[in-house]
Amino acid sequence: MKSFLGKALIVSSAMVFAANALATGTQCERKDYTLQLLGSGGPISDDQRASSGEVIWWKGKSRILIDAGSGTFLRFGQSGARLEDLSLIALTHFHTDHVDDLPALLKGGFFLSQPKEVLVSGPQSGGAFPSMTQYFADMFGKEHGAYAYLDGLYRAEDGIQLKTNLKDLDYHSKTPQLVYDQDGLKVTALGIPHGDVPCVAYRIDTAEGTIVISADQNGSNEAFIDFAKGADILVMPAAIDENADEGSRFMHATPSVVGKIAAKIQPKKLVLNHFMGKSLMLKDETVKIIKQYYKGEIYTSRDLSCFPVNIPDSGEEK
Repeated sequence: MKSFLGKALIVSSAMVFAANALATGTQCERKDYTLQLLGSGGPISDDQRASSGEVIWWKGKSRILIDAGSGTFLRFGQSGARLEDLSLIALTHFHTDHVDDLPALLKGGFFLSQPKEVLVSGPQSGGAFPSMTQYFADMFGKEHGAYAYLDGLYRAEDGIQLKTNLKDLDYHSKTPQLVYDQDGLKVTALGIPHGDVPCVAYRIDTAEGTIVISADQNGSNEAFIDFAKGADILVMPAAIDENADEGSRFMHATPSVVGKIAAKIQPKKLVLNHFMGKSLMLKDETVKIIKQYYKGEIYTSRDLSCFPVNIPDSGEEK
């Protein structure tokens, strides 16, 4: 036990140093078509990272936000992203570490200089979880919303310049669903198995290449392989270790499962995110296991890591 705690303290100190280093270099050098990880951590504070969130930069602007977990509000500002540039906010599922900062981000609609519309997508309801439209009503509905004072988000009213258009996605569908297709960006979604939680992955296609972002999944949906084929960048979570318990494996893919998935998809780059305290300590072992199956480039992301498409080496940690 003492040995485990000692390792934890060492990792914690290293992460504090890394967090301090981020303050001097938070923005991507290239923003023509780039994936930037806002949060690379999970739902427990032991990783000392922001929770899940990604920005897709396109032609110099922050056009797409995938998820808005705790801490992404701060990272969004540090990255240089702007609410007025977003065309799509795409939520993968309604676990707190993927959506908690959404109200804080959308409140920025009070401070826009002119009216703006944004599409907000997420899965349909299932089990204990609401649909995208239900979640939005619970947050911002005029009658019973937790933040009813932001009801103007529905129509860009009451001093809010941001109008949100909502889209529920059928996570049961066996074929990809079109989410957004404008300005050279085509976004599709496919349901992925995150235990019993309604969840979707997103694929972003452009003339410059393809980025596929998987949220938490256990890897049991074979349709994800075809969905992600041709990806220049594939983002997969590294939340658990190879010897995780059955309950964890019901929710998340082990490193060997991630490796097998990547080997079938063959992306040009595999980016690992959604680390937690224990998986950070076992990061090298995780990468070693994945490399047994997938022989391409593997990157272990940090908060605010940048991954330009069609650039041989992004300079991030491998």
